[in-house]
Order: sequence, then structure tokens, then C-alpha cells
Amino acid sequence: MLLIVLVLFLCPVFRCQTDDTELSEYVAFEEYTISDVDPNAAPLRVARQVKTLLTKETKPHIQELSVQTTIISRYAFTAVSCSMLNRHSAATQGVFQFHIPTSAFISNFTMIVGGRVFPSQVKAKEKKKKEGGENNGKKNKNTPEQSEGEMEVFRMEVTIPGRNRAVFLLTYEELLQRRLGRYEHVTSVRPMQLVSRLSVGVTIVEHSRITYLEVLPLRNGKTPSSNGNGKADGKVGPPVSTVVKQNETFCKIRFTPNIVQQAKIATNGMLGEFVVRYDVEREIGIGNIQVLDGHFVHYFAPKDLPVVSKNVVFVIDTSASMVGTKIRQTKEALFTILRELRPNDHFNFVTFSNRIRVWQAGKLVPVTPNNIRDAKKFIYMISPTGGTDINGGIQAGSALLRDYLSSKEESHHNSVSLIIFLTDGRPTVGVVQRPVIIGNTKAAVQEKFCLFTIGMGDDVDYRLLERMSLENCGTMRRIPEDADASFMLKGFYDEIGTPLLSDIRVQYSEDAVEYITQNLFTNYFNGSELVVAGKLTNRSSDLLHVQVTASNSERSIVLEKDVSIHEREKETDRRLAEAEAGPNARDYVERLWGYLSVKDGLKGRLRSQTSAERENYTQQATNLSLTYNFLTPLTQMIVEKPQVLVDGTLAQTQKEAEATEAPPPAESSNQLLEDNNSLTPQSLHRNQPPKPISAVSKATSGVSKPAKKPVILSKTSADGDPHFVVEVPHSKLTVCFNINGEPGHILRLVTDHKHSGVTVNGALIGAPAPAGSHKEQRTYFSTITIVANKPHRSYIEVTPQKVILDDRDRMILPSSASISVETANLAVVIIANTNLTVTILGTIQFVILFHHYKNPAPYQRDHLGFYIANSIGLSKDTHGLLGQFLYEDIGLTQLPGNVSMAGENSTQETLGKNITLTSYPALKVKDRTVTVIKKSRRIYSGKQTVDCWFAKNNAAKLIDGQYSDYVVSHLFDTGDWANGTNTH
Repeated sequence: MLLIVLVLFLCPVFRCQTDDTELSEYVAFEEYTISDVDPNAAPLRVARQVKTLLTKETKPHIQELSVQTTIISRYAFTAVSCSMLNRHSAATQGVFQFHIPTSAFISNFTMIVGGRVFPSQVKAKEKKKKEGGENNGKKNKNTPEQSEGEMEVFRMEVTIPGRNRAVFLLTYEELLQRRLGRYEHVTSVRPMQLVSRLSVGVTIVEHSRITYLEVLPLRNGKTPSSNGNGKADGKVGPPVSTVVKQNETFCKIRFTPNIVQQAKIATNGMLGEFVVRYDVEREIGIGNIQVLDGHFVHYFAPKDLPVVSKNVVFVIDTSASMVGTKIRQTKEALFTILRELRPNDHFNFVTFSNRIRVWQAGKLVPVTPNNIRDAKKFIYMISPTGGTDINGGIQAGSALLRDYLSSKEESHHNSVSLIIFLTDGRPTVGVVQRPVIIGNTKAAVQEKFCLFTIGMGDDVDYRLLERMSLENCGTMRRIPEDADASFMLKGFYDEIGTPLLSDIRVQYSEDAVEYITQNLFTNYFNGSELVVAGKLTNRSSDLLHVQVTASNSERSIVLEKDVSIHEREKETDRRLAEAEAGPNARDYVERLWGYLSVKDGLKGRLRSQTSAERENYTQQATNLSLTYNFLTPLTQMIVEKPQVLVDGTLAQTQKEAEATEAPPPAESSNQLLEDNNSLTPQSLHRNQPPKPISAVSKATSGVSKPAKKPVILSKTSADGDPHFVVEVPHSKLTVCFNINGEPGHILRLVTDHKHSGVTVNGALIGAPAPAGSHKEQRTYFSTITIVANKPHRSYIEVTPQKVILDDRDRMILPSSASISVETANLAVVIIANTNLTVTILGTIQFVILFHHYKNPAPYQRDHLGFYIANSIGLSKDTHGLLGQFLYEDIGLTQLPGNVSMAGENSTQETLGKNITLTSYPALKVKDRTVTVIKKSRRIYSGKQTVDCWFAKNNAAKLIDGQYSDYVVSHLFDTGDWANGTNTH
């Protein structure tokens, strides 16, 4: 099997999720397309040209494309799922292509082809390995849409067997940057064909009130504000089919154009960019600090400060390649910028080609009407010619600014100085070696001002511009070849044209934090935001001292505050629980810290002056990239691609060939049959010699249906609201109880951390109670984690939508596809939309049921049910709400009492006409007596009813301790039972 190394020089990383990727039977293409266009429209209303376009397609058809983003306090998790159908009998090539923001890191990529899973692995790059490959996951300069300035292209080609499907699952993460007072999230919608089911979703969960929200028209082509909503009147507004639901701190946006609506926008499927902008309310003073699971993030964006004056030199490329549109748009932008210079600013212009021209030699001039008029004349007279002397332009501009600052040191102490450098090419005249230019630039700047670089078009040495700006406290910006350069230049200047603070330092209690990200900032510009993240070390201390020092136009500023870590974490937990933020919520602060730390490492690596310093940064960034499964310039993604044999079937992988078929499980009265419509799980073996698993069903002529294979369950479970059922093996009793938990609480279900290394935790979400119910609210399990610490740490995180498996390699699998995976520690079998079976160390087995609602009532939520199928391997010290009963001896007894009438579950013995002796059932648990009544419970999604002895009052006296003893701090908490081991 061919191994393809995806070496991305883009900095993203993918993650995947799908609402419905189950592989059903092949359907006639025309019928499928027409019926799926609009469920409310008659088939004859489908545009004839749309049907013609679809039926003429020769490449695999994209049946479903789902792009779902969850933004939690500016940190965005995006999951892409693309399902492709090869409707022809012969195998054909399928191409999955997706645009990713350049600032993002891909975190996962998985393919499911012909029912087989092909996961990716992120590994460190081998030294001196040429960044090559087979053009997978790389830029393709021949692609017209490649000119999106802040987007990169991820591309994967794979052979799809005839009459079969391929599902591509990709996820990536990014921290949204605040620019001009807005956060902007961009989703590329360019599937390159019309899609039967297209869905883009953006969910925003913020701690502060959302003060601004806008969904822009689809953005495509040269004009950033071009209207892609298909409206003839040209009115600006969200794209057609967009739905927005919002409250103060939460909003959900969906864009679901049907196939006809897509065709009205673009018949080639290149719809453009779905753009959401928003902003939040700012906290006065120190800023917003959020704490979660031992990490914190600090957002600092003060407002209403006086503007700091600036000294700016514009260094403009006027070589021959700038002729035409480029120089015209550059001039337009400079004319606009001149009008917006403030009275206290000073400025000058330098142009470079074969020769260097300085507008006002040896000085910076103040902003006056005459100077602005003369500057416009100078700009108007610029005529492109000759080569490109980048080094000469930088040296001239730096000398101007450096000499000006030296002569005016006292009077301009609090001003901000910067160079704005623009070019459209590579150095061709004078010094042309990249290292020499970088060294000369650093020597010329002398850390006295910042250098901001702008590249226009495709023929720019962006790596050189990035190094020049990074080493001199600036940033680099790309302007695509066909973009509106005037608009983008003006926008970039607006971002840096209003400095409010300089020399910002953010400090925290030395004994409370470690590994903080960048905390020194040269400038803070209006409309931006400074973000610092860190790791808490002293968990016993509740106070975090925060100090921010900076300078503005008038004085030095010092802001200080003591922040309660416990209160901030409690507030963060509450906000996440209220918004039901989903499975990414619990670790967003830690992953944000990892993201920023990797970014800092990559920048430090570029700025490093010695090989030892460079190697140190490289090692730190590489280790963090591997820890968080980020695909970065220091890591590579390895994917095993499927190969199709001559007869059209998929070739077996080496590990599949070694696998043997396991004997069927023994019959049991407690069996839950798989869904008839689900695909036979495909086995995947990793990291160890394969163990026997279910046979692989070959996908040769369509998708096969599985045989009815039983999943063995016991009654011991936590399901529904949640209702707990315990089958006590020693006493042959069945006991049940309810736990009335709080939304956001995480309950310890099983813990055997010291012995088998297994821990199971479940997170609760809330829902209103049905009308007439005696309860105030309902709670369900939204996420369940299974942690196995032996022989090494691994875990499974389960939600109703997906399963995250991390056993040295990290995989994200949809719950809507039937998949089987085996790793060194764990075996996982997913039956599509039905259940998940987890086997640990060969014997310990848990089953998790997926509960989905197509049209949920207000009191219903998609949730999970947890069942212990086999407890062999768990020790006698196992504890938790369920685990404590696995080896418990519980007896049933009767408690006597005198009443006039026997209760429903009592026994009576008549001693005379007026005397009745009544006894009540009770359970003996250790030294405790618990009154119970007889009840019936439905389990296994209502497929079976069990009789049980029910303990009331939140299982008081039945369970060791009390409810609060089983509430843990986070989903991956493996701490010991609060009151010691479970003794018998």
C-alpha cells in the first residue's frame, strides 16, 4: 500500500464531523438528485439546466458537504465532511479540495473509501527531508482560486471503486484575530460542483455580550464585498437560505442552499466565501481572563484611549512589474491614506527600482495641507521601470526614520514609528541573497521601529517578507494577484494607522503560572486585541495577580488586579454549560494555549540568531505540534491511500491480510441487534500486531448490508434522564435509582485508576422538564470519556455526533458511519447512529448508545447511554456511581411497621380483625439500610423492560457518600474516590 506523505507548507490542521454519512444503497442518480433538491417542491420544478449539468458529470458527485464551525471565545474548531459517490461501474479518481485559512492548523484528516477507514498520522518531519510528495495537500498554482490571499488549499486525490462512496473528514483550528474592531470567520464554499446537500454552520459561544453580528454576502472574485446572494436588486445581505439565531452571548448561523439556489450563484460550484463578522463587549481595565482545567487565556483590548502620534515612511516598489493595475491601485490607496494622516503625524516616501528615490531627503515632514499636496504630486508622477532593489529600498527608508528619531529623541518619546514596505516581486538588483537582506534589514532597523511588509501577487518571496517583518516587530500581509489592491492596502493601513499604546508588558504571579505565550508587545493598535495564554502551576493558590504596563501619548500606564482562579473557572464552566457548547468546549483554553505556543515557537525559530537557539525553538514547537496533533511546517501528515485492483475491488492492506476472523460471541439474553441499514464495521489495526476482529466486507458492487450481529449488554447502565440500573451479580438483584444532577456537572461513573487504569466520566446537559412533570429540569449525558492509563495513557471521548480516539495517534470518527478500529490499548466498533462498543485490554467492555431526535421536543436533547457489558479486568476496588456495585454484596430484607393499610410493595399477615402487620422491602448495603420500592425500567432504547428495586432521594444511603462526591472537575479527571477505596 502506497504511503503518501502530506508535507504542508501551510500552517493548518483538519478536523471532521458529519451529520449523515451513512452509506446507504445505491440509488439512480437522476432520481436521487431531483428528490433531494427541495423536499417542499415538486420534482418538475427543478431547473432543467441543473439536471443537465448533474447528469453530464463524469467525476464523482459530491452528495453531501458539511462545514461546521464552533467558535468558543474566539478559538474556532472547524469540521469538514465531504461524501462523494462514484455512480459509474468503473473505478475513478475523486478529488477532495478545500481552502483553509493560512493561520489555521489542521488537526485531523481521515478518509473512508469503500467502507474502509484510512486515518492520517501526524509525525515529526525527518531532517533534511525534501518537502515533496505527490501534490497532495499542497498549493497548485494552476488553480484559479489559488489567489485567495489568506487561504491555502488542502488537496487529496483518491481512487474510488465503482458504485461506491468516499468520505473525507477534515478538521482545523484557528484563533480569530480582531481587526478594525471585528472578528472575522471565513468558510470557503468552493466544492467545484453543485452539491446535493450543502450545509455550512457557524456557532459562536462567547463569555461577553455579543455587540455586533453580521453575515456578509458571499465573497468571491476581486471585490471583497461582492454580492453572492443571487438577488437581482443587488441589495446587500446574507446569502440566500441563511438562518441566524442569537441571544446575548450565543448565536447559531446556518447556510443551507439547495442545488437550484447554488446554481443561481455559480453553476461550477465555486460559491465563494461565507463570512461572519462579530464583536463582543469589552471589560474595562485589565481585560477578560478565562480559566479552565489548569490553563488560562487573557484577552486585552482597551478602548477610548488617546491616539499616539506616528512617524511613518512608505517604501514603495516602482519596478517595471508594477506597471498597469498594480501601480494604479497602489496610488489610489496612498491618496486615501494621505487624507487620513493626523496633524501630529510625520511621514515620507521612498520608491525603489533600479535606483532609489526619496521624496523629502533627510527628514520626515509634518502633516500640513502643503505637504499633503506635494506628496500627492510625487505619487502621481511615479512611473514604474527597471528592476527590484529590495535591500536598497529598506536601507534608505530605515536611514530616514532612524536619523529622524535620533534628532528628535526627546520630543517624540511617546510616538510610534514604522515603515510600510510594499513590493510585487523578488530582489533582482543590488543585494539578492535572502540571508544578507534579512541581516542588513535588522542592522538598519536597530530595534528602533517596526517594519510592516506587503506582498502583491504570486511572484513575491513571501518567506523573505515574513522574516523581515517578524524580526522587526511587524507583520506581513499578502495581496492576491487579482484582488482589489487599493481596498486591501487601505484596510491594512487602517489596522496599523491608529496606535493607542506602545511597549506593552503583561505579567502574572511568578509562582502561579508557567509557559506563558508572548507577553511583550511593541504596539497596540485601535480595533485589535492582545492575547496571552498560560499554564497554571500552583493549583492550591486561588489568586492570580495580573499586571499590564504600557505607554500612551501622555504617560506610562500601569493596570493591576488580583483575579480569583476558582471564580473565573466557575464562570467559564457556567457559560459553556448554558450554551451547550459541545465536545470541544472542555479543552478549548488548553488547545488555544497550545496553538499560540506553537505559533510563538515558529516565530522564534525564524528570528533565531544561532543554530542552538533555532534547534531549541524547533524542538519545542515540534513537541507541542505532536501533542495537539497539529500539522505545522515542522510536522508531516502520513496517509495510507487505498489501491484498487484490476477487478475494481480495494486491495487489502498488509495488516488486514494478517487479520483473522474472530469467532462469533456466545448467545445471551441481553443482546442488542445492529441497525439493518448500517454498514458492516471495517477493521483498522494500528500500533501493534493485529488481534482477531470482525471480517472485512469487500465493497465491489455497491454497499453491502451487514449480517445481524449481536452486541452483548448487561443491565448495569446509566441512560436517559439519567436513570441508573445496577445488576448486582453476587446477590442476583437488580437495583435502580435516579441522579438529579446539574447541567455542566461531570459525574464519575467508573473509576479503577490504580489497578486496571480505567476511568469513565460523563458530562450532563440540561433541558426543560415536560409540562406537568414534578421535576424542574431534565439532564442527559452529552459527553462520555473513557480513560485507560495502562500500559500507557489513551482515551475515548464520545458525543452523539462523533468519537475521538487518542491512543498515541488521534482519530476523529463520525457516529454516523460504521467503523471498527483497533489500537494498542483499545478496540472500538461503531454501528452507525446506533451504538459504540469499547473493549479495553481484551476483556473490559463498555457499550455507549447514541440517542438522536429528528424533531426533538423542548425537553429532549441528543444524548448518550452508558452500559457495562463486561467488567472482567476491573478490580474489586472499582468505584464510581456504577463501578461501586460490581463486586458489592447487597441483601434484600423486610422492615416491619404498623399501619392501617398495606402499601403496594408490602407483605401482609392478618392477625385479627383490626390489626395488620405490614413489612417494607429494604436493601442492606454494607452497614446501611435503604428503603426501596419495586419499579420497572426500560433499557436499550426501550427494547427491554427490567424489574428493579428503586432507591429514592438521589440514591441516598445506597451509594457511598453523597452526590457531590461523584462530581469531578473535568472530563479527563482520574483522581481517586474522595473517601478512599471501596472496601468490602
